[in-house]
Amino acid sequence: MKTTQSIPWWTPKLGGCEFDLVRQVLESNYLNEGDVATKFENEIARLVGARHAIAVTSGTSALFLSLAALGIGHGDEVLVPDLTFIATANAVTLSGATPVLVDVDPATLNVSVDAIARAITPKTRAVIPVHVSGRAADMNAIADVCTARGIAIVEDAAEGFTSSAGGRCLGTFGVLGCFSFSPNKTITTGQGGAIVTSDDALHVRLRELKDQGRPVRGTGGDDTHASVGFNFKLTNLQAAVGVGQLTYLPERVARQRRIFELYKEHLKGIPQVRLPGFDTAGGEIPQWTDAVVERRDELDRHLGAMGMQCRRFWHPLHTQKPYLRPDGQFPHSTSVAPGTLWLPSAFTLRDEDVAAVSSEIRRFYARG
Repeated sequence: MKTTQSIPWWTPKLGGCEFDLVRQVLESNYLNEGDVATKFENEIARLVGARHAIAVTSGTSALFLSLAALGIGHGDEVLVPDLTFIATANAVTLSGATPVLVDVDPATLNVSVDAIARAITPKTRAVIPVHVSGRAADMNAIADVCTARGIAIVEDAAEGFTSSAGGRCLGTFGVLGCFSFSPNKTITTGQGGAIVTSDDALHVRLRELKDQGRPVRGTGGDDTHASVGFNFKLTNLQAAVGVGQLTYLPERVARQRRIFELYKEHLKGIPQVRLPGFDTAGGEIPQWTDAVVERRDELDRHLGAMGMQCRRFWHPLHTQKPYLRPDGQFPHSTSVAPGTLWLPSAFTLRDEDVAAVSSEIRRFYARG
């Protein structure tokens, strides 16, 4: 029987705190990037343990600006996982460099360290590990491969804000780390993102790049423009929403961990379902609970008919028209992606909702 109320895959949630902060910005009559954006940046840096945070317009622009700050452009290659949102590769294309796709580890859905090692050429300038669903890529092994070769590590931690491994937050292992605050993230600014770094020189360069070449906030008049830059500023209006959202972060993170643990328990023993899983005790935060399942599309349609929303995984990048490559070069992403989806994972879900979804999954496979 269809549920009387939809169980969402994800839903953003705003509270009174954000409304009050946005009202204060409107009353100040200063809507552009200013003191509220700076407060938001300082909170992000504090939460992840980085020296600097630079708020920007999106996670995509965060990746592009990171590559630009490193001087990466035409003639350079950047290694990108084949299984990620296309924005990761598009940011490389925007920089003028060439995205080189590499296969993933089917157990974790994260980039394969062996595939990184095989893909390195004299033109390789950077690698972008993606922490899929907030699950940490093997950053120590990636560093072992890249650091000695002078290859920069720029983390795509769009799905890993405050998730951690080995006592360090994702986004702080590489020289630069990038976050997204789009509506399907734990905290949102509508659209927005941030770059974190503990490198002072890169911090200055990023400030220039995101604000028309100005290393410090200017007037729009007789400012000094130290270099070519662009406009990727996050406004006080957006930052006010972000500052408000951060007040809910601890309870939302706790809820997301609880949702995964419930799925792990309820789905135990179903041979057609595998959860890549999270080391929640070690600090990982499930942005969403992902699963590798048999007859994925059938299951997705069935749950949808019951009012239980899932989201299917991305198509591998090598199957998308801008980045077409033969399937044979990516056996793992080609094999695993068609069976992978995100289960309903909104932090608004109740324990009973997770139990209902899990029961329906068990019933679906029991019926054959």
